[in-house]
Amino acid sequence: MSDIFLHLADLADKPTVERLWLMFRHDMSEFEGDLPNPDGSFRDEWLHMAFSDPDRAPYLLTSGDRPIGFAFVRGLIGPARVMNSFFVVRGARRAGTGMRAAQGIVARHPGPWEIAFQDANPGAVKFWRRVATEITGDAWTEERRPVPSRPDLAADVWISFSTTAGSGSVRPVDDGA
Repeated sequence: MSDIFLHLADLADKPTVERLWLMFRHDMSEFEGDLPNPDGSFRDEWLHMAFSDPDRAPYLLTSGDRPIGFAFVRGLIGPARVMNSFFVVRGARRAGTGMRAAQGIVARHPGPWEIAFQDANPGAVKFWRRVATEITGDAWTEERRPVPSRPDLAADVWISFSTTAGSGSVRPVDDGA
C-alpha cells in the first residue's frame, strides 16, 4: 500500500466521508442489530455533527488518491477526547493502517482519551487494546458502560488513557503536507 495520509476533513471531503459512513454503519450493524432506513441509508447524526460541531473533528484517511477510512473525535474542548467513530475499509486493514491512523489522531489531540468498542467485535477488541498498549504501554484502563438509550445492547467496553504533547510513543501519520 502506498503512503497513508491523514487530514482534517472539510466540507469538500464530506461526500466521500458520507460514502465511507455507509460502509462503517453496515459493519457496525452486525454488532448493534441496526437495519438501514427505508432509503438504504443508516443513521448519520454523528456524521453531520462531526462537520458542524466545534467540539468535534472529522479526519479522512487516504492512500494515494484513494479514501480508505475516517475517524471522528469529540470532546476537543471537554475534559477528555473521545474516538467517536473509527473506520478503515477492509482492503486496507491488517497492514498497520488503522494503528498509524489512530496514533496520528491521538498525537494531534494530547490529553485524556476514551475509546469505546463492543466485546462482540473481536477485531475491535484486539485492535483498541493494542492501540492503547502501543501508545501508553500498560498505562490504560478498561471498563464496561451501558449504552445510553439502548438497554437492548450489551455494555460497551471503554478504554481510557492519557497522552502528553510530544509523547515519544505516538507516531503521527503523514499529513500530506
